Amino acid sequence: MGRAFEYRKAAKMKRWGTMSRLFPKLGKSITMAAKEGGSPDPEMNSKLRTAILNAKAQNMPKDNIESAIKRAFAKDAADIKELTYDVKAVHGVQMIVECATDNNTRTVANVKAILARNGGEMLTSGSLNFMFTRKCVFVFNKTEDMDLEELELELIDFGLEQIEEDVEPQEVGDDLNIVRIFGDFTAFGELSKALEEMNIEVKKATLEYVANAPIELNDEQMEEIDTLIDKLEDDEDVQTVFTNIN
Repeated sequence: MGRAFEYRKAAKMKRWGTMSRLFPKLGKSITMAAKEGGSPDPEMNSKLRTAILNAKAQNMPKDNIESAIKRAFAKDAADIKELTYDVKAVHGVQMIVECATDNNTRTVANVKAILARNGGEMLTSGSLNFMFTRKCVFVFNKTEDMDLEELELELIDFGLEQIEEDVEPQEVGDDLNIVRIFGDFTAFGELSKALEEMNIEVKKATLEYVANAPIELNDEQMEEIDTLIDKLEDDEDVQTVFTNIN
């Protein structure tokens, strides 16, 4: 698949391997989901159930998950809010940076400083609405008896728009063949229920910004952008960085 693929695989493994950075972000997602859903019971709170599913997929310990839920209903619980920033980077790369913070002033100052040091700039909110589409995305392992064409036909009535097979790099062992399905963000609930009824074990369920016209970068350009993404993801308030890179 070429050097570009190998570089991106190595960069992903580096980021995924930083548990000290990942678990606090997952914890924030769980805390927000518990509070927004109004219940600490995942059976009664679909947002919380999804947040827990994603945390377990990243091997977040049970104690960490339970602590994050308790924080949502503590008397001195911080008021964590979601913020989204539109960003222009080098080489024609556009980004949407999702944050979760209890201090808006701190977060915007930190993000602006990171961008300034790495050739990026913050755009007016909503500037990139036409370049990205909000999608629900589900990821699960492909089994030997799974027929993707048949699966597509079964899920299309529940809002499926696209299905693709991909390779997920593993820290230990062979890479996994995975299935990634996309639907409009409004179809999240129906697709989630359909997959559950089909006994498909979802590894990740998210709402993402998907580029309408993705671009290609060479190895050197990709390395520069990955450095910027790394710096952004190092910030405690940054949850996810979406780009228009293919």
